[in-house]
Amino acid sequence: MTPDSTISFQSPLPARLVRALLVATLAGASLSACIPLLGTGAAGGALMAADRRTSGAQLEDEGIELRASSRVRNTPVAQRAHVNITSYNRQVLITGEAANLQDKQQVEQIVRSVENINSVVNDLQIGFISSLSTRSNDALLSGRVKARILDSRDLFLKAFKVFTESGTVYLMGRVTQREADRATEVARSVPGVQKVVRVFEIISEEELAGTVKVRTGAPAASTAAPAQVEPNAPSAPLTPLVTPVAPRPSN
Repeated sequence: MTPDSTISFQSPLPARLVRALLVATLAGASLSACIPLLGTGAAGGALMAADRRTSGAQLEDEGIELRASSRVRNTPVAQRAHVNITSYNRQVLITGEAANLQDKQQVEQIVRSVENINSVVNDLQIGFISSLSTRSNDALLSGRVKARILDSRDLFLKAFKVFTESGTVYLMGRVTQREADRATEVARSVPGVQKVVRVFEIISEEELAGTVKVRTGAPAASTAAPAQVEPNAPSAPLTPLVTPVAPRPSN
């Protein structure tokens, strides 16, 4: 995948492409950062677009990412690996490349030593460290996926964390099963996506509605259900919560 195949320019620029370029530009500002953008669209969008974690959980996730990254960076394995740490609601995902299985396991042990982590998914790949051009293309690909989500009438961008490693798009968030499936289809439809890995915390539609009501000051729905993490609760084996999904075949 090349930058030319990632973004096509037309004149005049359609509104959707303008948004895609904006998101891609923001993504390019930091190859490992997840850019928080406010999605708009269907009724109630401004409310449901808000981050579904509590403010305390958001701050804790930032702290986890900083502490874990710092600990990995201060070890010899950092010289042989490219490691990204992403935390969402204290669920930590490790991505990048490691030189061998021992280094992969060592990175996981370092991350697990960080306090206040609920679970860890280690998706470090064994192989050569990715090039700067690959990471630049990954940032552009993340921007395109975010733009597609932003354009959707039934999804809200800020409910998701989206980032890419070597053509594999990772989706995180506290979402309903419908939103998880829909976001997966959106990501699969983006040219250049090699695979989609979903690391979601699945909640019920009732819980989502209850969360929205609480944020408006109204009482939460009495039928609100607790969050359900699939397939296992925190401290479960280190496997992605949802099986990786291949890109949509081209016609």
